[in-house]
Amino acid sequence: METSKETTDRAVVLVVDDSPDNLTLMNALLRDRYRVKVANHGEKCLSVANAEPPPDLILLDIMMPDLDGYEVCRRLKSGSRTRDIPVIFLTAKTEVEDEQLGFQLGAVDYITKPISPPILMSRVKTHLQLKAVADFLRDKNEFLERQVALRTLEVQAIQDVTIMTLTSLAETRDNETGNHIRRTQLYVKALADKLRTHPRFEAFLTERNIDMLYKSAPLHDIGKIGIPDSILLKPGKLSAEEFEIMKTHTTLGLDAIVKAEERLGLKVAFLTFAKEIAFSHQEKWDGSGYPQGTAGDNIPISARLMAVADVYDALISRRVYKEPYSHEVACGIMLKGRGAHFDPDILDAFIALSEDFRDIARRYSDE
Repeated sequence: METSKETTDRAVVLVVDDSPDNLTLMNALLRDRYRVKVANHGEKCLSVANAEPPPDLILLDIMMPDLDGYEVCRRLKSGSRTRDIPVIFLTAKTEVEDEQLGFQLGAVDYITKPISPPILMSRVKTHLQLKAVADFLRDKNEFLERQVALRTLEVQAIQDVTIMTLTSLAETRDNETGNHIRRTQLYVKALADKLRTHPRFEAFLTERNIDMLYKSAPLHDIGKIGIPDSILLKPGKLSAEEFEIMKTHTTLGLDAIVKAEERLGLKVAFLTFAKEIAFSHQEKWDGSGYPQGTAGDNIPISARLMAVADVYDALISRRVYKEPYSHEVACGIMLKGRGAHFDPDILDAFIALSEDFRDIARRYSDE
């Protein structure tokens, strides 16, 4: 006598036929090896197939009232809960066209009546074995996908923590900048989103790159950790010699990130933009900036975006050496730098977004 566990472990075969005699015959053939469920019309088949647990295989008649087998198969294959259940058509329709349609609809086999019990049992066994393998692979893939997703989240978290840790170091050296880092981060993202369909920038401003720009922007002044307090916090205009020292924060920033990579022993892709921004955000479109006097399109796009964000925020912010300019005055100064200090197209995007910049500045005010 079979135990309850033996019964539970058996595969479930759903037989769908409007003929009571056929249902009785199929049940008699299958019940010694499988758990058999029956349905005498298409709607009942769909109901049983969508219930828990779903059948492992469906033997489906074609010629039934209301919903024929073809339509039942269409609905099974279109449902997320039932599309992976193998369907074998079991029918008196013997034309080649009928068989072709059955396979086109997603059936795994097509058996014509009258039934040959050995053939039926062999094909049911074969397709249940194939389903078991498919289920195993599907579960394995889902497990691997979950692991990859989890690992991706961990990597993203490591990136975020790394950037925010480095950013915090810079903030401790220059506490008067307040929310400057947060504001410039949001300015850069606003500009990137605005320019993502621009012919000059669309190839570069992918969703992933915009995300990396947003994460990297806070590191633009990381090099200031190497500038002496007497210069960094001086409440007046810097002398020519002091300004030369201040200018080295771009190189110091690049060096700090490169050294971090060297200690890791590999190039870190997510720090690529951070290096560009830290080193080149003080370059000017006309080549009069520093540290290298790079001009035009030779300046990385990431640095050109940051240049606009950084200068605007410096203009509207209070510093130990200056009072803040109004938004309107700052925009006027920025506009004068179009094509000289700033990439013309990026500056045009800034002008179009000027009210958004004003809103960001208000939301993250230093007051």
